[in-house]
Amino acid sequence: MNFPMNSSPITTRNPDAASLVDPVRRALYKALIRSPVPLTRDELVKRFNLAPTTASFHLERMVRDGLLVTESRKLGPRTGPGSGRPSKLYKPALDEVQLSVPAREYELAGRMLASAIEASAETGETVEEALAAVAYAEGQRRGLLAGNLEKALTDNGYEPETDGQGLVLCNCPFRRLATDHTRLVCGLSAALLQGTLDGCNDKQHQVVAAPVGSACCARLTVSTT
Repeated sequence: MNFPMNSSPITTRNPDAASLVDPVRRALYKALIRSPVPLTRDELVKRFNLAPTTASFHLERMVRDGLLVTESRKLGPRTGPGSGRPSKLYKPALDEVQLSVPAREYELAGRMLASAIEASAETGETVEEALAAVAYAEGQRRGLLAGNLEKALTDNGYEPETDGQGLVLCNCPFRRLATDHTRLVCGLSAALLQGTLDGCNDKQHQVVAAPVGSACCARLTVSTT
């Protein structure tokens, strides 16, 4: 995820994961990890119905603990004199923090890619075609093990949440890889999700592209067929 370069320096010390034991800080941190852009305190206040002073306390605690950094810039289309004071925004201090918030599946992606390369060398199909087949089979296996769709998605780090149209996937288990290799990794994820649907024998949902800026490139909508 690329952010503006005028942010405050990233601390070199290890982030203090103990800070996330507090449920409010954990929720705020998860929201910032999921967000494609830095967020202001007021945006988080509205999202979680917090008092501004409470949100500030927890956000600044995470800054001190090395989990977040801040940047200041003016928001909105107006610039120059009279456009207002710069806003303070918060974002994760590191691209990846070795915590379970949220889940990442880089080892799984590596295993599937290695299997796809081997299959491509043996069959002559493209790596992308082989990777789609490997990912689908893995998703099918995981869907069978889980037994139902929401459990399978939760177990595999997608953090599903229901809305009026189906399931929103609030986390990408392959986030950093998807940022650098979008087409390949999003194709892998779509095949994995389709396999999961079929492994669960779920006929209610279908995999579709998520709106730009979503945490995951895909989402699940209720099937109309």
